[in-house]
Amino acid sequence: MPSDFRIFNPPEMHKPVGYSHVADITSGKLVYIAGQVAIDPSGKIVGDGDFRAQVKQVFANLAAALKAVGVDFHHVVKFNCYCVEKVDPEQMAIFREIRDLHVNTAHPPTSTFVYVSRLVRPEWLIEVEAVAVV
Repeated sequence: MPSDFRIFNPPEMHKPVGYSHVADITSGKLVYIAGQVAIDPSGKIVGDGDFRAQVKQVFANLAAALKAVGVDFHHVVKFNCYCVEKVDPEQMAIFREIRDLHVNTAHPPTSTFVYVSRLVRPEWLIEVEAVAVV
């Protein structure tokens, strides 16, 4: 974990699964990454109707944004995730599986995951934004 922040769970709070409660930024600058959807570099949708394919593309886009500022997923302190209601909640395991390929699972970023009625384009199933410390 980078030394300019610490991610932890206070002992007075329940132990979360797949995320942490607190990200304490001690130095560096914050980088905000806009919500990423399953659009490839040419502007085409990836995985129309395929949740796994869309999550993979979302994380590929996040990786590209992080790389552009010289860091990787180990610098992410916060995810905000928006998933459409038509995705079965049991598919949350797919999201965690793909996310866990990228993040420090011992100290995962803080995270909010919500279901929404829809995203801007009806074919989008998930959108994820991130905050990183550089």
